[in-house]
This record gives sequence, structure tokens and C-alpha cells, in this order.
Amino acid sequence: MPMDFLRRIKDSQFPLALHDEADIRNAIVLEAAGLIEAQLPPPDMPLTQGASVIFRITPEGRAAISRAERSQ
Repeated sequence: MPMDFLRRIKDSQFPLALHDEADIRNAIVLEAAGLIEAQLPPPDMPLTQGASVIFRITPEGRAAISRAERSQ
């Protein structure tokens, strides 16, 4: 799940390179929601080809993490 992935990377050192296809899929969803800033493969390219890098979690992403942690 994208939110689980977001919580998992919240304390990571950025930029964060992604290599796992599931992580890249999660990053695509999070970027589309405005929760991270990233460089990800275009839709017509295989997910594991090219660079997939998360540059940062946005303030909106940090707020989403806080909301999710408070609701647990």
C-alpha cells in the first residue's frame, strides 16, 4: 500500500533510489497525489528501466503520515 510505503521511507536519506517494482508503483501513486517529489519512469517505459528517485516527501506527505499515525 502506498501509505505503508510512505511511512516506511519517512526517515530515509533523500534522494532515495528505488529498484523494486512494487516500491516504484507505490511512488507513482504517491507522486500523483502530491505526497512526494520524484523522478519516475514515463508510462510507456518498463518500471525497472531508467531512474526512479524520490527527492523528498512534501509537506502534504508529512501531514498525511501524521494523520495516519494519529488514527492508529
